[in-house]
Amino acid sequence: MMIKIAPLAAAALLAAPAALAATYKTDQGHTEVHFSWSHAGVSVQSGEFTQVDGTLELDPENPEAASLNVTIQTDSLATGFGPLDDDLASANFLETATYPEITFVSTSVEKTGENTANVTGDLTIHGTTQPVVLETTMTHFGDHPLAGVFDYYKGDWAAFEATTTIDHLAFGVGGFSTGPISIRIVTEMKAQ
Repeated sequence: MMIKIAPLAAAALLAAPAALAATYKTDQGHTEVHFSWSHAGVSVQSGEFTQVDGTLELDPENPEAASLNVTIQTDSLATGFGPLDDDLASANFLETATYPEITFVSTSVEKTGENTANVTGDLTIHGTTQPVVLETTMTHFGDHPLAGVFDYYKGDWAAFEATTTIDHLAFGVGGFSTGPISIRIVTEMKAQ
């Protein structure tokens, strides 16, 4: 099973304007965590987690000092097919009743371009923690384009895409390999 954990973290680290460090929180309505995997080489299957809470501490003058913490509620798993959701949530895979959260805590940030960064951190799934690198791209930083239309969007925003791949067996998830799990995160984060 693949978990796509992408944009939240790294992108913010690459940014530009602003004078002070700020705390950004994920906007639930504009945050998606997608995962995909090969179904025996026959097709690519996918799903998402719909409940994600992330916090980014970012000083635009020092993006490599940024920190990211993300918590995903495993019971928010959705593939669009109930029996598959039930199987993935069961002891066969994620055991969501026993392991209600997936977490990512950044340990370092390496700026790789004007709007890109590699965010290394500890990913915990199914009670097992492994290091992963999120390849991130910042897609927006600053005033939200909709701020003039909706008061909700007033203030500073940071938006990212992030991707990584994991081996689900390394986290004790599932009894056989489906190959790497691809994870992609897209998020808009609002300054607090």
